[in-house]
This record gives sequence, structure tokens and C-alpha cells, in this order.
Amino acid sequence: MTRSLRQTLTRPPVLIAVALAAALVVAGCATSSRSTIPPVAQVDLQRFMGDWYVIGNIPTRPEREAFNAVESYTLQPDGRIATRFRYREGAFDGEVKTMHPEGTVVPGTGNAVWGMQFIWPIKAEYVIVDIDPDYQLTIVGRSDRDYAWIMARTPTIPEPRYQAAVARLVALGYSTDKLRRVPQRWPEPTGTP
Repeated sequence: MTRSLRQTLTRPPVLIAVALAAALVVAGCATSSRSTIPPVAQVDLQRFMGDWYVIGNIPTRPEREAFNAVESYTLQPDGRIATRFRYREGAFDGEVKTMHPEGTVVPGTGNAVWGMQFIWPIKAEYVIVDIDPDYQLTIVGRSDRDYAWIMARTPTIPEPRYQAAVARLVALGYSTDKLRRVPQRWPEPTGTP
């Protein structure tokens, strides 16, 4: 056994996993054939904070069967964004699941591009590509056009507004074949967690 192979095999598994994940992220960035998705010019972070109901999305794996999905943002004193993503799995009375990623605004982007960290040290691209003047409806996307979120301050929106948001995703280069309307029904039944 060579010395370098012996050293690799004796490293803690966490370090090996982190190194592998970092290598995959770098490789993915280097091979992306898509152009950078254009963010909105400026986001008022204070106005953007709070609860956003997920109306529709091209879901990540955990979101594929989400009901009553809500993304909540809180601006921290150090400028980071504490995030709480809460949903019910599989049904309106399904188990409540939560995730707590942390957002970091990318400097020079008008607060519209964030690095969203679920696992250290990897930050996923999170781009605010559309927001209405009243901060009641927003669309978040990614340059890879793999995931997207249509979110609103209310659990439902009029159908013409939803269709306009879908058309905006198409204009940004998304295929909407995997777009899912997220079921929302509020208030939730009494006695549920």
C-alpha cells in the first residue's frame, strides 16, 4: 500500500466526505453550460424578511411531497439570514419537517443573490429573479435552472398571477415540466404540531 493511499484511508470519514462534496461542487460549477440567471436589480432585505408561502416550485428532493410549505427569513445583526423552511410531508396532516439553512448575501449583487448553506462548507446559489413592488410575490431561481420557487405572502394567489410567474420562469430559460403547485390549506387543523 502506498503512503498516500494509507493516509487517505486513515483520514476521518467526515473530512473525506467534505473533500469529495467540495470537489463535486467545483466540478459542477466548471461544467455548467447555462448562463448566469439574471437577478433583480435591488432587494430591500428588511422588506423581504418574514414568511413566504411556497405557491409553486420545481422541487428539491425533500420538497417533492411538501404540503403547507412556508419559507421564513430573519435578518441577523451580522448580516446573515436565518432561514426556516417548514412543511408537512405527504399530506395536510403529515409530519412537520423543518430545515434551517443560513443565507449569506453575495456582495455587489444588490442583495438579490445569496449563498444558502445547508451543510458546511457548501453554499447553494439562491437568486431572487423577480419581486413585485409591494413585496407580496417573488420568484427565486438558480443559474442551473434546476430548482425554482414561486412564493407569496398569502397561501394562495389569483390564477393570472400564478400563470404570469410561470411565464417568467419560462422566459428565464426554465422548463416547467417538473413545476409543482404546492398544496396550501390554512389554518391547519387544531391540535397539529
